[in-house]
Amino acid sequence: MKKLRVGVLASGRGSNLQAIINASESGKIPAEVAVVISDNAEAPALDRAREHGIPAVYLHPPYYQSKEEYEQRIVLELREYGVELVCLAGYMRLVGRVLLEEFPNRIMNIHPALLPSFKGLHGQRQALEYGVRYSGCTVHFVDSGMDTGPIILQAVVPVLPEDGEEELAARILEREHVIYPEAVRLFAEGRLRVEGRKVIILPGEE
Repeated sequence: MKKLRVGVLASGRGSNLQAIINASESGKIPAEVAVVISDNAEAPALDRAREHGIPAVYLHPPYYQSKEEYEQRIVLELREYGVELVCLAGYMRLVGRVLLEEFPNRIMNIHPALLPSFKGLHGQRQALEYGVRYSGCTVHFVDSGMDTGPIILQAVVPVLPEDGEEELAARILEREHVIYPEAVRLFAEGRLRVEGRKVIILPGEE
């Protein structure tokens, strides 16, 4: 089976990038990371890519005249490496029109909360402050809003009485590393269909 070519946009440590790389290299998913692009020259995600022989590209946002021009350059890089699916892994910028039009329903993100609750930054802290009993993480397709796109997969994590933000974040991250590669696998197998706000997961081959 031909491997899906994935492009990853990351701004930080890239632990979810690592989870996707590991799943790819172990044969758990029929996909390969073709390129990693960052807006942060010091992002550990770029080092992770280089360690695995994956092209690592830093693009300096202030160099470009506008967000549109910056995203046009990202699109050129993604095209050069034949990317079919874009995964955001701690990418700290809202995706704009240029990328969305180039990759409709082909950009995924993972968020450390059970959407639509606790959108935006610090989802774990928001959950703790609200006093919920359960939190978790969500993989979704990206649209023009902040964490508002159609939901692909979710995982539930209990919030324990002694949890601080770090403890809850660590427990959620473990589940992120499971469901993000799984969502990529479902996409690679052609098993995701978007109908309005819903993502239908089609049955796999027996």
